[in-house]
Amino acid sequence: MIRRQFLLGTVSTIAAIAVGGASANAAETVKVGLVLSMSGPFSQYGRQMENGIRLFMKEHGDTIAGKKIELVIKDDGGLAPDRARRAVQDLLVRDKVDILAGFTFTASAMAAAPLAKEAGVAMIVMNASSSGITAASPYMIRVGQTLPQITEPAARYAAEQGYKKIYTLVSDITAGHDAEAAFVRGLKAAGGEVFGSLRVPAQNPDFAPFVQRIKDAKPDAVFVWLLPGEATINFIKEFNQRGLRAEGVTMLGTGDLTDELTIEATGEPGVGVVTTGHYSMAHASPKNEAFVKAYLADYPQDKWPNFLSVSAYDGMAALYRGLEKTGGDAAGPAITDALKGEPFESPRGPIEIDAVTRDIVQTVYVRKVERVNGRLSNVEFHEFPKSRDTTQ
Repeated sequence: MIRRQFLLGTVSTIAAIAVGGASANAAETVKVGLVLSMSGPFSQYGRQMENGIRLFMKEHGDTIAGKKIELVIKDDGGLAPDRARRAVQDLLVRDKVDILAGFTFTASAMAAAPLAKEAGVAMIVMNASSSGITAASPYMIRVGQTLPQITEPAARYAAEQGYKKIYTLVSDITAGHDAEAAFVRGLKAAGGEVFGSLRVPAQNPDFAPFVQRIKDAKPDAVFVWLLPGEATINFIKEFNQRGLRAEGVTMLGTGDLTDELTIEATGEPGVGVVTTGHYSMAHASPKNEAFVKAYLADYPQDKWPNFLSVSAYDGMAALYRGLEKTGGDAAGPAITDALKGEPFESPRGPIEIDAVTRDIVQTVYVRKVERVNGRLSNVEFHEFPKSRDTTQ
């Protein structure tokens, strides 16, 4: 009871101070509090997002609707909800920000949601991909992706190809379970069925026995969802070493299986992997070509933009569009109402904020890893327009 009273008191204090802060800032500046993963194992994610944000502001200026945009960045350290909560408290109470944005992981977004809701502050979620999180605050808008949104199209594609024997292999964590469920749901809806399912330890898995088990079953395809990074690289290499690609087994996954940040480390074993995702650096459009060119010019040390930099870039586009429509009013209700149902043209293609769920609606692309001009790329060859998270 004491802890609950303390938390309620903290939230009430945040609400009062945030309202006062918004009034103080209303005349000239809109302060945007960014919660990003700038240290720890996911620091490259935070860097990608910050790069996308700063690139947008370089292209569009730091003033919109007569208000100067000021960024305040806080590091949540990755998968650390308590640290994210403290960061948001600081942003609202000490820094008196008007809008919250960023949020690489669902845990951070959900830690922030009660505080933002009580303070009436808009949250522009640039990635956090668990389904339904926008219900946690009426002022939350997501511009990134949801895991079911990009997973179900993989199942639909598999059914279209006529694959009869499909295995699934996922990390034994909530996100992996969600991906497995979404794939199974999508496959059944398309008239298909999963032949077998495997779950592997999230930390330091030995893939050899799992891959051998799949090989012995002689499937047509295997759907994979693993924690991005070392696990995806190691699995793809083991898949090839065990001869499954040579035997014609198709590897399916979501975009993070062959993300731009890891695809070069995977090397030739990654060629031929098929994934579904909302962004590829190789996406063919004038807007994306300009985005990639500008990104590589400003951040050559990071080598390439990925889905996080694009989502952050689009998050700033949403923020600017919202402020433009409200005449500079940064209050949570005003910003969210302005963005409901709003369409955008993104480097990834057409996107929209759902008028009811405040979640992202976008094209999900089917891509295959190919070597293009000496670089491994996710080459798009099929699409599912206006994809939504059907679980909401």
